[in-house]
Amino acid sequence: MGRLLSYAAKRAMEGNEVVILNISKAVISGSKGSIIRRAKVRLRTRTLGSQDKAPRHPRKPTTYARRALRGMLPFKKPKGKKAYKMVKIYDQPPPIYADAPKQNIPGAEATKLRSPYIYLGDLSKEIGGISYE
Repeated sequence: MGRLLSYAAKRAMEGNEVVILNISKAVISGSKGSIIRRAKVRLRTRTLGSQDKAPRHPRKPTTYARRALRGMLPFKKPKGKKAYKMVKIYDQPPPIYADAPKQNIPGAEATKLRSPYIYLGDLSKEIGGISYE
């Protein structure tokens, strides 16, 4: 997922529109238990004050990926916000992109990964999000 999103962030900063399809099939390298445990620890962060000021924790694969993408961009600057808006992430491909040419990102395939990994859709199910398959 990180290589895919860093590629998308770089292309968006160059001014290109990027569309990512089937984000729930993106992989996160590492043991399944440690990744899930780290995500659940992050979910425990909360506030005792106003819920309007409480942190929002992404659980769906699309929002989880958008949050990771946001960390790769200079989001507080105008060019970073513009680049963030140029990246579209979908779990299910919409009919608009059914016949569009698709491109695989070099170096981001799960087949080259030799370490244990988990799919983003599986992580989402574990932390309470919805994944469409």
